[in-house]
Amino acid sequence: MRDPEYALDQGQVVQRLAAGRVATMRRLGGAEKRAAELAKQSRKVLDRQRALAARQKKDRDAVQTRLKRVEGLLATLSTDQLAELARLEQEGTDKAQDALVASGALSSARPATAQGGEAVRYAIEQIGKPYVWGAEGPDSFDCSGLTSQAWASAGRTLPRTSQEQWRQLRKVPVNALRPGDLVVYFPKATHVALYIGNGLVVQAPRPGSRVKVSPVASNPLLGAVRPDPESAPLTTYEAPELPEGASEGSDEGYGETSAPDA
Repeated sequence: MRDPEYALDQGQVVQRLAAGRVATMRRLGGAEKRAAELAKQSRKVLDRQRALAARQKKDRDAVQTRLKRVEGLLATLSTDQLAELARLEQEGTDKAQDALVASGALSSARPATAQGGEAVRYAIEQIGKPYVWGAEGPDSFDCSGLTSQAWASAGRTLPRTSQEQWRQLRKVPVNALRPGDLVVYFPKATHVALYIGNGLVVQAPRPGSRVKVSPVASNPLLGAVRPDPESAPLTTYEAPELPEGASEGSDEGYGETSAPDA
C-alpha cells in the first residue's frame, strides 16, 4: 500500500493542476471577451470613418457643383460687366475698410506674440498657392487649412474648420486685433483669414483663387478669435515683407450659401 502522505501530496498536486486549468480557462475566456470588445470598437471606428469619407465626398461634390454654376454665370458676362462687378466689389470693401480705419480698430502698433509672428511668417510664405477645398498644404490650401497650418508651424494645434475655430478659440474684439489673430467672416463662420497687421489679412478666398493679402474688411465680418490668448506680445515686432503681387485677385470668400464647411 502506498504511503498516505505520498497520496496526500499527489492529491494536492492534482488540485493545484485543476485550479491552474480553471484559472487558465478563465483568462482565456476574459481574453476572448476583450478581443470581441476590441473588434466591436474597431468596427464602430471603421463605420465612422466610412461615414465621414462619404460625407466629405458629398460635400466636395456639392462645392464643385456650386462652383461650376458660378463659373457658368461668370462665363456669360461680358468684359465690361466683369469689370463693373469687380469695381462694385472693391467699392464695398473700400467703404467697409475705411470705416474700420476711422474707428481706430486697425491700429498697427500692436505687436504679435512669438507664436503669432511665426504663424504670420508661414501664411505670407504661402501667398500665390492655389485654393483647393479641403487642402492643408503644402501645395494648396482652403481657408481654414491655411490658418490651422500657419499655427501648426508655430507649434499650436487649432480646430480644422472655420466654424470650429470660431466656436472653440477665445474671441477678441476686432478693435484689439494683433498679428496672428484669426478673422472670421459671414454669419455662419464659413470663412476665416489670418490677420497680419496694418488692416490686412492673408487668406485663401475660394476655388479658382490663390492665397493672397486682402483688407480685413474684404468680407462681412463676424468677429475675431485668438489662438494664444495667454501669451504676451513681443516688445518689438516687424512684419515680414510681402511679395510682389500679394494682393492681386478677388478677395471674396465663401458665404454660408457657398460652402458646407470652410
